[in-house]
This record gives sequence, C-alpha cells and structure tokens, in this order.
Amino acid sequence: MLMASISDSETTNRGSMWELDQNLDQPMDEEASQLKNMYREKKFSSMLLLRLAFQSLGVVFGDLGTSPLYVFYNIFPHGVDEDEDVIGALSLIIYTLTLIPLMKYVFVVLRANDNGQGGTFALYSLLCRHAKVSTIPNQHKTDEELTTYSRQTYEENSLAAKVKRWLEGHAYKKNCLLILVLIGTCTAIGDGILTPAISVLSASGGIRVQNQNMSTDVVVIVAVVILIGLFCMQHYGTDKVGWLFAPLVLLWFILIGSVGAVNIHKYNSSVLRAYNPVYIFRYFRRGKSEIWTSLGGVMLSITGTAVVIVMLVTTFLMVPVMLLVWKSHWILVVIFLVLSLTVELPYFTACINKVDQGGWVPLVIAITFFIIMYVWHFCTVKRYEFEMHSKVSMAWILGLGPSLGLVRVPGIGFVYTELASGVPHIFSHFITNLPAIHSVVVFVCVKYLPVYTVPVEERFIMKRIGPKNYHMFRCVARYGYKDIHKKDEDFEKMLLDRLLIFVRLESMMDGYSDSEDFTIMEQKAERSTRALLTEKAGSNTMSSIGDMSYSSQDSIVPAKSPLTGNSLTRYSSQTFGDEQEFLNRCKDAGVVHILGNTVVLARRDSGIVKKVAVNYVYAFLRKLCRENSVIFNVPHESLLNVGQIYYI
Repeated sequence: MLMASISDSETTNRGSMWELDQNLDQPMDEEASQLKNMYREKKFSSMLLLRLAFQSLGVVFGDLGTSPLYVFYNIFPHGVDEDEDVIGALSLIIYTLTLIPLMKYVFVVLRANDNGQGGTFALYSLLCRHAKVSTIPNQHKTDEELTTYSRQTYEENSLAAKVKRWLEGHAYKKNCLLILVLIGTCTAIGDGILTPAISVLSASGGIRVQNQNMSTDVVVIVAVVILIGLFCMQHYGTDKVGWLFAPLVLLWFILIGSVGAVNIHKYNSSVLRAYNPVYIFRYFRRGKSEIWTSLGGVMLSITGTAVVIVMLVTTFLMVPVMLLVWKSHWILVVIFLVLSLTVELPYFTACINKVDQGGWVPLVIAITFFIIMYVWHFCTVKRYEFEMHSKVSMAWILGLGPSLGLVRVPGIGFVYTELASGVPHIFSHFITNLPAIHSVVVFVCVKYLPVYTVPVEERFIMKRIGPKNYHMFRCVARYGYKDIHKKDEDFEKMLLDRLLIFVRLESMMDGYSDSEDFTIMEQKAERSTRALLTEKAGSNTMSSIGDMSYSSQDSIVPAKSPLTGNSLTRYSSQTFGDEQEFLNRCKDAGVVHILGNTVVLARRDSGIVKKVAVNYVYAFLRKLCRENSVIFNVPHESLLNVGQIYYI
C-alpha cells in the first residue's frame, strides 16, 4: 500500500538509495564532526596545583583534621592503662596517615586523574575509555576524537593488550567491575552522611570542657543548627564550599598545631617518641587481641569504617589503571598491591568487629544506595537493549520516499531517542497511530560519555539523513559526567543553531562535489566554524546566520575545481539560502519536541526479585527523577509525549 504511493521517479532511484540507506543506518561517522583538536589534556601549572591544594584543605583535609576530636576516645573507651599505650597508638596513627593518605594517595592514586577529576567514577571512566568495559554500548569511534577523550594504544602482544582483551572477554567481568565501582561509591556516601554529624557533635561537645553545667541537649541543639547551616550551603557546589572552608581549616590547623607544640614543650616532650615505629610493635605485643580490636578506633584517623572499603576498592581499581593507562611493569603493580593490602587488610578485619558496635549504620546506608544505583543501571541497560532490538531500519523509512508515506505538515519535529543509529521505536509507534509528521524531522540522541566534560564546541554532531528533499537529520548531543543542564540553557535554540550551521557548512562542501581532489585545511575550518558559533551566540534569530561572512576558501581549497572562489561562494550561498528559508518557515510554523513516556515493566515470566526491582523500585525512582522535558527546558506547549510500555 505504501509502496504503491511512491512516484515513478522515486522508484528509479530505489536501487542507489538502498545502498545509501544502509550506510545511513550506521552510527554517526567521522565526517559528521566539524571540530577537533581544539584542546588537549590539561597540563596543570604550579599556581593551579597550589590553588587546588589550598582548596583541598576545605574538603579532604578538613575531614582528616577533625579526627583528633574523637580518635583517642574510641581507641581507649575504657581509659588508658599505661602511658606507653598512648605513644604506641599515636605512632600507629602517624604511620597510618603517612602510608595511606600520603604515600598511596598523594604519590600514586592522584596521578590517576581524569583531567583533574578524581574518585572511583573517574577511575572507572579511565578504564571505560581504554577498554570496552561499559555496560551500555552507546559509544562510537567519533567519540574518541573529543579533546577530553584521551586514551593509550597498545602493542598486540603487550601485557596491557592482554589485560584489555581479558576485561572485554565476558559480560560478567564488566558487571563485576561496575559492582566494584558502585560499592566504593556507596560506602563513600555512607561515610559522608555520618562524618559531618560525628565531627560537629564532637566539636560541640568540647564546649562542655569549659562549661560543665551545659546539658547534652544543648550540645545536640548546637550541633543540629550548625549541620543545617552546612547542608544549606551544599547546593553551591564542592568548589565554592572548599574555598569557603579552606581558610577556616587552615586556621584550625595553625591553632591546634600551635597549642600542641606549646603543650609538648610545657608538659611532656617524650610524646615525640611516637615517630619511632618500634613503639607500634611494642603496642601490639603488649595488648595482643585487645590492641587488634583498637585498630577500628585508629581507623577513624582516616575517617572511618566505610572508608576502609573505599580504600580497598581504590586499590583494586588501580591495578587495571596502572596496567592499561600507565602501562606499568607488572612487578611495580604487584609491589603496589602487596604494600596497600598489607596496610589495609588488617584495618578491614578490625573494622568488621565494629559492625555490631555502630559500624552497621554506614553499611546499611551504603547497601541502600547500592540497591538504588544497581536497579537504576540494570533497568536502564535493559531499556536500551529493548530499544535497540525494536528500532526500525533507516533504509525502510527512506524507501518510503520524501513524504515518508505520510502527510508532511509545516514545522520542525525533534524526536528524542537514546539510539545514535536507526529509527527509534517511538517514531514508528507515532506514525503508525498518527500518519503525519513535520516537514523537518531531527532525531536527537542525548548520550553521556566516560569523560569529565565535553566542550560546548564539540558537544553536538549533526548529520543529514537521505537526500535534501527528505529534510531529515540526526543530532547527537554528548555530555560528560560532570556536565550539567543549566536552567537558563535554551536547548531548543542550541539545536536550531547547530542545524543552521550544519546546513551552511554542508552547502559549502557541496560546491566542490564535482571535484574529486580537494584539501581540507583544518585550522582555517576550525576558525571559521568558531566564528559562526561566536556570531550566532549574539543573535536571536535563525536568519542572522545567512548574513554571516563565511568564505568557502577559508575551509576548503580544491586542487582542481572548475569553480572560482567567487562563483563557488555564490553557489553555496544560494543553496544555503534556499534551505535556510525553508527552515525558517518551518520554525515559524512551530517546533514540537516528541519524547517517549515509557513505562518499564518486568515480563510475566520474570522472577519475584526482578518484578519487585523493576515494577516497584525502578518505577518509584522514575517518579522521583526529573523528566527529560524538564531537563532540556522544553516548553509545555511544544511537548508531545508518546506513551509506550517496555517489557524487559
């Protein structure tokens, strides 16, 4: 029925169109990207490193610096039997801080940064870039051209290549790596929730030393007020909070260090013997099992029980990072692993004994967050796989002809999908129930890459689908894990701007389509494209792009071309002007954002655990999260939701 409506002229081109369609049904290719090599991996200057170090005082070392408030109380909850026990415990604290935060993190782990970003997710992003271990296969080779997408290459028979193939070999290895990352992240969250309360409560309790008549209720009220004020400031971000507290923490270190130095000189200078590690062995020999249990209290000097798990996770993640990213010799990797586990495993076993003494609280918080994260990830992957299996071939859509076998109404339709290739199921579902579509159709794919950020100049990739009279495009918007959608960001305007810039550049390229040999001068092309972006940023209308001065000679210099520079400019300007006028008319007719309002359900033959996770936990999380229309600031009058049910 639909094929019979195609005109004879369209039928004659069917054979050549089919081959073209097969190519168009693939992910965005390299030719779709216009910008690259604009930035390189960050090289930190001395001043920048000094600024970051000062800022870390308010974030990381602010946590470590409050440890003296409660560490010794937890090491000796029943009092001190001998003075030498205090020396031994202090020596243990000194060398714990030396080996773990200083030797391990400062000299080793901090080198494994993702362009200045750290943490378990940053390590995971490094591994995802150097090996195909991501559980959502939405990446393409064009993503590797991003300036923030740095990666290493390996020789075929090298150890790094063998490790890479081993990690990519089976899906369960990728899943185990993800679970390891989530465990580290969730335990850090569990500790981060409790640490501020413990630190502030301990600091507030110190007031009772000078005022014995102060009740516990007053101490709790003071701590609650301080905590409320601290959490109200968190929405400003870690960067601003770090700058605010860095001077306060520095003042705290100066004061506590000065008081300590005066007291050591005045009362007992023998405490300096703690720098001798011999007292650690004496400490263990004297107390035996009781001293082993006290390691849980010593662990508070580096922020607590849950952090032990984070440190173990970091150690295990550093092994593939050292092999794949740094290409370190396996002997160095073994030395790092053995030394780290030698220090961390005793603390881990000691902290297990603290679980029934209050250590279960951060673990319960961590388990709760782990369930939330893993259920969300599992359902997201299954939903993506469902869309991949349900997508329609682009060749079939293009085979329907310029009208797509539908009524093409004036306007621009943005069809949102998680797929970077093919026609999403939402579109076929839409045209099946409503056989009409806009004159211009743009398939918009928003995907997140394992990089900390995607520069704005490289964020969008635009590509035409089929001949020009189809007026169909595909746009991929790429974001990093640190990128956020700002409330004042006009996503619709950004898409329209990119569409016009792409049409302009494409019309210039078409001017040389008759010439087989031409040279693309990348530097001038980048400068010309940036000029387009800069001039467009100051304009509010689509038609303003047509007034830009953009010479084709700036980007393409043909080796053999029958067209001169002036005639070529007139040709490309005329081609661009016709399509620009058409796009402007469609924009004036209205822009509609077509989004899927999907309901994800477990199949009827699924187990009870899967049904609870998908039908209840995931559904509850979806209700709590912002909708995509809110994230992209889509006006309600321009929004069209297409309801679907996915059975996974």
